[in-house]
Amino acid sequence: IGVDAFGGCSSLTSITIPDSVTSIGEAAFDSCSSLTSVTIGNSVTSIGGGAFDSCISLTSVTIPDSVTSIGYYAFRVCTSLTSITVDAGNSNYSSVDGVLFNKLQTLLIQYPAGILDNAYTIPDSVTSIGGYAFTNCTSLTSVTIPDSVTSIGVSAFYYCTNLTSITITDGVTSMGDSVFVACSSLTSVVIGNSVTTIKWETFVFCSALTS
Repeated sequence: IGVDAFGGCSSLTSITIPDSVTSIGEAAFDSCSSLTSVTIGNSVTSIGGGAFDSCISLTSVTIPDSVTSIGYYAFRVCTSLTSITVDAGNSNYSSVDGVLFNKLQTLLIQYPAGILDNAYTIPDSVTSIGGYAFTNCTSLTSVTIPDSVTSIGVSAFYYCTNLTSITITDGVTSMGDSVFVACSSLTSVVIGNSVTTIKWETFVFCSALTS
């Protein structure tokens, strides 16, 4: 399926990708705002960056064991998405309680934005929070980052509008650009001793930040 093949098809409600398809291109279903259901065939090996970006009606996704590559922010701004399930036989990816990780669960790739829980504790196995991992997770008021985490990706908590406080532990040595953009309820941030650079637009539009 080519790049942006169905991008912006706002009336498309469901799609079944047959076993003959091996690749889903970048932004293939970007902004398919009525898409509620997708079945990914067992021959698909790659899902391109932004493939399902802004599919705001998509509620769940199952990743078959054939998938070996998932591109950057494939499921960003999927605000109704409550679960990403990875086939147990997949050699590169896994899921825990609907959250997408790499196989070893050292990289948190995507926390679905439709999960309505107020708090989330990142597992101790995680060393990296991926770019856009928590984007638009507007239900979250609290995220606990364990000491095991060493890096936080670009825009990781972008538009988490109800996040009230965050502690960046001493283990974190690297943060990407725009990590907390538009976290409008964020009142306090503790930055650990290992952070040496606060990058571009880290706290832009954090209008409640006092400490």
